[in-house]
Amino acid sequence: MFMEERQKHICDIIRQNGKITITEITEAFGISDESARRDLRILEQQGQCKRTRGGAIAMTQVSVRPAPDRRFDDMPIYPAYDKIAEKAASLVRENDILYLTGGSFGYIILRHLPRDIRYTIVTNSVDIGQKLRSFDNTDVYLAGGKMRQSGSLVDSLAVEFISRMHFDLCFLTGAGLTASFGLSNGTDETAAFQRAVLRNSREKILLMPGCKIGTDSFIKVCDITEFDTIITDWDCLDEHITSLKDMGVEVVVVRETA
Repeated sequence: MFMEERQKHICDIIRQNGKITITEITEAFGISDESARRDLRILEQQGQCKRTRGGAIAMTQVSVRPAPDRRFDDMPIYPAYDKIAEKAASLVRENDILYLTGGSFGYIILRHLPRDIRYTIVTNSVDIGQKLRSFDNTDVYLAGGKMRQSGSLVDSLAVEFISRMHFDLCFLTGAGLTASFGLSNGTDETAAFQRAVLRNSREKILLMPGCKIGTDSFIKVCDITEFDTIITDWDCLDEHITSLKDMGVEVVVVRETA
C-alpha cells in the first residue's frame, strides 16, 4: 500500500471514531511506530487531525460553543481532566479569594477542593454555585448577569460584576492554546469575561488538557505570558510543552496513575 493510501485510510478511521492510536496504526498497516508518527505529522500539517502523545484526534471546528443545556451530573470525567483538577485544587490556601471557572473543569475541581480550611469562591456558573451550597467552609459569590441556557453568565453585566473584585488566584480554561496565538475560546463574550478575571488576579492558573494544546479556537483571550502556570496532562506533546516553556511560563504536567 502506498503511503498516500495508508494516510487516507487513517483519515477515514479518525473521521469515523474521532481518534486513532499509534498502536492501532502499526497493527492495521504493519508499519513501525516512527512511520505511524510520521504519517500523523503529515496529516496534522494538512489539517486532517490533531496529534496527541499516543496518536491523534479529529480536528474540532474553530468556533467551539458550550452545549446549550450542559448537564454536569451526566458529564463523563476523563482521568486526565480529573488529575489536572486535583493538582489545581491542591494550590488553594487558607483565606484565598479564588475565581473558579464556570466550565467543566470548575465542576470537576469541586471533587478535590479542601474542606478543612476557609476560603472564598467566585464563579459564574449557577450549577457550580448550587453544588457549593454543601460547602460549609467557603463563602460563595455568583457573578450576576443574563444566564445562558448552559447555566453560565458572561455578558456585560457579569464583566462589570467581576471587575469590582480582586482574586488571590484564578483557575481558567479554554478551547485552544498555542504559543503563537495564545489562549482562545469560542465566543467573544467568554473571552471578554476571562480577560476581566485575569486583570484582577494575582496568580493566574490555566487548566488545559493536552488534546487542546496546539490548536486555536475562534476568539483570542490573551497571550500565554498572561499566565503564571499552565497545568496539562501526560497526553501533551513534548514539542508543545517546550514551546510553552520557551515563553517563560511554568508548565506542570500531571502524570497518569499506574
